[in-house]
Amino acid sequence: MTNKIPPTITRLLFAVGLALAVLSWSFLSSSTAVAHEKPVTGTVWVADEYGNSITVIDAATNKVVTTITGIEGPHNLQVSPDGKSVWAVSGHKSLALMIDATTYTLHGTVSTAKEPAHIILTPDGKTAYATNGGDNTVTAIDVATMKAITTIPVGEYPHGLRPSPDGKWVYVANAKGTTLSVIETATNRKVDDIEVGQRPVQVGFSPDGKYVYFSLNAENAVGKVDVTTRRLIDKVKVGVGPIQVFVTPDNKSVLVANQGTKDKPSTTVSIIDAATFSVVSTVETGKGAHGTVIDPSGEYAYITNIYGNDVAVIDLAERRVITNIPTGVGPNGISFSPLAPAPASASEIKFSLPHDEEADMKDMDMGN
Repeated sequence: MTNKIPPTITRLLFAVGLALAVLSWSFLSSSTAVAHEKPVTGTVWVADEYGNSITVIDAATNKVVTTITGIEGPHNLQVSPDGKSVWAVSGHKSLALMIDATTYTLHGTVSTAKEPAHIILTPDGKTAYATNGGDNTVTAIDVATMKAITTIPVGEYPHGLRPSPDGKWVYVANAKGTTLSVIETATNRKVDDIEVGQRPVQVGFSPDGKYVYFSLNAENAVGKVDVTTRRLIDKVKVGVGPIQVFVTPDNKSVLVANQGTKDKPSTTVSIIDAATFSVVSTVETGKGAHGTVIDPSGEYAYITNIYGNDVAVIDLAERRVITNIPTGVGPNGISFSPLAPAPASASEIKFSLPHDEEADMKDMDMGN
C-alpha cells in the first residue's frame, strides 16, 4: 500500500523549503559583501586627550596595534608626509613631540608656547607648526634640528590649522575670534586675517588648493574661502557644534564632524557636496563626533567620538558606519598614514616626557 502525503503537508514543506532557500541566499550574499569589502592599507593614529595616550590602529583590520601612554593632554597629532614619524602636542606640558612610527619610540621634544592644540607639517616635511591657544601664537619648528624657529602672532585662541597643498600657506582657525589667519611659510609671517564668522575651529583645503573650508562652531555651519582672493564666498548649515573638516581626495565632498557639547553631544557627520555646497547626507557616528580624516584612496573616513571613546569607520561610497573601534578616553585628533603599522613589542608602550619647569611655572601663575 502506498502512503500519500496530504496536499496541505506538501504545500507546507514547499513553503518551508523556499524560505530556507531565501535565507541561505541572503546569508551567502551578505557574506560575499563582507568578504569583498574594499581593502585598505595604513595606520590610523588617534590622540586620546583625556586618557593621556595615543591609540595606534591597523586600518586593514580595524584592530588596535598598541597604545602609547605618558603623554599629558595630547589634543592633536599629525603623520609626517613620508609616514615614518608622527608629531603630537602635550597641552599640559607645552611640548611638541616627534614619534618614530617604525619603532614606537620618542624621537624628541620641542618646547612650544602655552596650551598647544594642533600641530601640522608642511608637504615637504621640513617644518612643523603648532598653535598655542594660551598666547595667541603659532610656533614654527625646524624638523631636522628639532628646534623652534620663531613664534608667529595670529588671532584670538588659535586652534586648528593646515597647510596649503603647495606648501606656501598655513591657514589658522582662531577659535575665540572671527578670523582665519594666513601664514606665509617662506617668511613665517602672518600676512592676512580673513573675517569669516563666529568661532572658526578647524580648516581643510581642497586638494587643488583653490578653496579652504572651515567649521564655524558657534554658527553650526561650514564656510568656504577663495584662496586667491582671500574672501569668504559661502556658508552652509550643518549639525550642532561642528569641529574638524576634511575634503575627499577626489575633491567632491567635504566632511565635518558635529560634536555638540558634553551635556548634549551631537552624534553625526555632515557630508557636503563640494560642487553645490549643500549637505547631501548625514551619518550617525557616535557620541561627540570630533576628529576627521580620510584615507588617501577616498574609500573610508575615520571619525573620533570624543564622548564615546571610539573611532567610527565610514564607508564613503555607502555613507554608513561599518564599525566602531575602541580607543583611549576622549579621542580627539586623528591622522592617517598610508604605511602599514609596524609590529609592536607590547599592547602598551609608556613614554617619559621631559619635565618642563617653565610650563609648570606658567601653570602656577595661572592658578592651575
